[in-house]
Amino acid sequence: MTYGTFGGVTGHHSLCIQSMDGMLMFFEQDSYSFGRFLPGFLLPGPLVYNPRTDSFLTVSSARQLESYKYETLAVATEAESRQDPDLPVKTGGKRLMPDWVFVLGEQALDLSVPSFSHSSSSIFILGERNLYCVRDNGQMRFMKKLEFNPSCFMPYSTVTDGTTSMLLGNHTNMLLVYQDVTLKWVAQLSFVPVAIRVANFLELKGLVVSLSSDGHLLCSYMGTDPTFFSMPKVDAREADYEQMDAEMKKLQKIIREATRTQDILPKADSETDLIVTAAVSSSMDNPSRALIQDINGLPVPSVSVQVKVKASCVVQSSKLTVGVQPPLAVTQDQFVLDPMGVGSSTVVAFSAFLNGRYPPADLTGDITVSYSSPTGVPRVLQSRFSLPLALVCAPSSPAKTTKFKITVDTNQPPVDLKSIFPACSAKSEDKDGNSLAFQFLSGASVTVLASKTSQRYRIQSDSFEDMWLVVKELVQRFDQHFSKVGVKDFKKSFSGPLPLQEYFLCVDHHFQLRVNAQQYQDLLSERAVQFRAIQRRLLTRFKDKTPAPLQNLDTLLDATYSQVMALAEAAEENQVLLGEAFVRLQSATHLLVLLLSLWQGLTSDQTVILEATLLPLLQDTPQLGWEESCDAAVSHLLRSCLSRSPKDQATSLAQAGGPVLGLPRDTTRLKKHITLLCDRIGKGGRLTLASEANVQVPVQVQSLAAPGGVEPIAEVAADEEELELLQEATKFIKKKQPHKKVKKDKDSREKMDMSEEPSEATVKEVAGGAEEPVKEESKKDPHKEARDPREEVKKDFKKESSFSKEKKEKEEKEASKEPWDKKVSMKSSAKVKEKKKEPEAGEG
Repeated sequence: MTYGTFGGVTGHHSLCIQSMDGMLMFFEQDSYSFGRFLPGFLLPGPLVYNPRTDSFLTVSSARQLESYKYETLAVATEAESRQDPDLPVKTGGKRLMPDWVFVLGEQALDLSVPSFSHSSSSIFILGERNLYCVRDNGQMRFMKKLEFNPSCFMPYSTVTDGTTSMLLGNHTNMLLVYQDVTLKWVAQLSFVPVAIRVANFLELKGLVVSLSSDGHLLCSYMGTDPTFFSMPKVDAREADYEQMDAEMKKLQKIIREATRTQDILPKADSETDLIVTAAVSSSMDNPSRALIQDINGLPVPSVSVQVKVKASCVVQSSKLTVGVQPPLAVTQDQFVLDPMGVGSSTVVAFSAFLNGRYPPADLTGDITVSYSSPTGVPRVLQSRFSLPLALVCAPSSPAKTTKFKITVDTNQPPVDLKSIFPACSAKSEDKDGNSLAFQFLSGASVTVLASKTSQRYRIQSDSFEDMWLVVKELVQRFDQHFSKVGVKDFKKSFSGPLPLQEYFLCVDHHFQLRVNAQQYQDLLSERAVQFRAIQRRLLTRFKDKTPAPLQNLDTLLDATYSQVMALAEAAEENQVLLGEAFVRLQSATHLLVLLLSLWQGLTSDQTVILEATLLPLLQDTPQLGWEESCDAAVSHLLRSCLSRSPKDQATSLAQAGGPVLGLPRDTTRLKKHITLLCDRIGKGGRLTLASEANVQVPVQVQSLAAPGGVEPIAEVAADEEELELLQEATKFIKKKQPHKKVKKDKDSREKMDMSEEPSEATVKEVAGGAEEPVKEESKKDPHKEARDPREEVKKDFKKESSFSKEKKEKEEKEASKEPWDKKVSMKSSAKVKEKKKEPEAGEG
């Protein structure tokens, strides 16, 4: 309802009441005057009277602000005659139309027409997400987008001319003060206000009166309580300079430590609200709680883990989540903990087991506890636990002939392997303790051999990535064994060539499965389009009054449906294989990082950077895969901390942005970059992220930071070193070369020609060759495809992938022949140098 001096009548007020069916009923004092139905009414909205224009404002169900003049309402058609649709409409009345309309696009919560002088022509509308201010004629004055969910508002007058202040309440118990669109003050309420007014009570002026949803009124005021505290007088006494000096040194030490640590996140308090400890059982469960009872004839064990949560304060609601790496699984991964008091504790237990036919990349698990502190602040606490190696493998007899071998050197006499692995000694056939074998449940066997004469240990297996868990466990147990004995200078190293070719096999296998997934998706989308087109044809045939013959459309529909189902099943199988390939790639990458750190003696910080570079993703996604992410990270290291000169590093820092990451054409570029990364680390490169902040960008390079000033990647320097690496066939030198020798190699390398990348024409040929089988397949006879659609799809898919593989192998062979077949003359090398100098002169 609303009230006012309708029609300019003075001396008394009239009432306007809006009903739920859209009728406006007008009362003059206690007598009913007339009623009108609003056009296009669905649900009632806020209603307000504007005395300046003698009009009524409301927000209709069309989400628009409408203005109806009182004079228009008075002469419109009577409401009583419109209630019965059978009665004819009176000809004397006029059709009710709004004076003007303002489209809001959202439902309005409240309307207000302030009557103070400087806002004499403003109408305020509070929407669900916006605050509008329009003039009396419907023109917009300003609009404010709100970042919260409002509940009510109230415009009031201010001392500043030309502006309007507003009190605005929201559903987070906040009271905000705006001056037009500028936020001036924020206050906290104890409830969500449903109505706000500004009132004066006796001597108290400007009180804020707010109403809660349960009917409580609150009278409050803006400001703070005055303080009556006065500082007491301090007796004058002599200063103790020694005590002041000691306090100054203590404060300077605290300041120095605070400025030295540049952590982004604040350090956690020493006393935490909860203490989480995880204890893994030393023996396997009997009976096993694994979902798969046996793999390749070997029983699948499970191990129980107990997690104890101890509270040092009152914790009401807390949740515990357990996470393990696939294909490991747990019997229960989420727990809702009971409320705990001070000093109380809760113990939860679960079992972990292998739930796939391939080994995991990591045997560690994460425990996350989320809870709220006594003050209501949400907090998260994390803890880790390590599962035993016996969970995924069993002791077996050593193998003599294997495909892959890794040798680890130490500076201590050989150790009896039975003392390092006591659980495997009982089932081992070797009495001397020089050999042990681990049979993984997935099928691969890993053998560990200790040399009798030298200080070397050999790990060998038929699967390269399966050696990772055994090598990691061996290195950890060596560290624990020699620390218990008291040996402080224990060192371990790796002297053999890095197994990059074996690692690249895992990369190629993972990349091929990603390509298969993309091709399956393309084929599936084509078949889906074809299926919908046939459905539309059949539907038009069936709807026709004179049905025409189907012309084998039903047979074609059945064949296409069978192909779609077969493609979907094949894509699902490929997705499962892709998940397994990514876990195996993680294992191979972890092993490569460990061998690199042993080879060059990298520190823990450098190892973390290297691991984050080669493993930038925890899982593959269709939008972003491992290959492009790893290539971008390795390229960044080659440009920054592993660049050959500070100028190259500064140029890379001046570059802004980069290309959008996507599925690459092949893995040749990634392999070259990883090989180059290993070579530069082998020649003494330091992995650090702090060098970026210390490099000064030259003035000439700063001008290149403008748009279009810098090319994406300068591959000239990289190709020179890649040429040398191809000639060496990834044989790395153990010892670091002296600086003079490096300089000579550098000069000789500059004289060699750069290897050329495949041209765009060859790329188009490969892409065109990959698309041809798809086009041919769509033209096949549907009757032939309907015989066994799954076999036909797989045959076409294998032909397509083998055809693209042959093209790529030919291309790689031609590219690899170029550096050795061509003889570079002195003239050509001089031309290459001139070409290098030309862009530098242009940049200067």
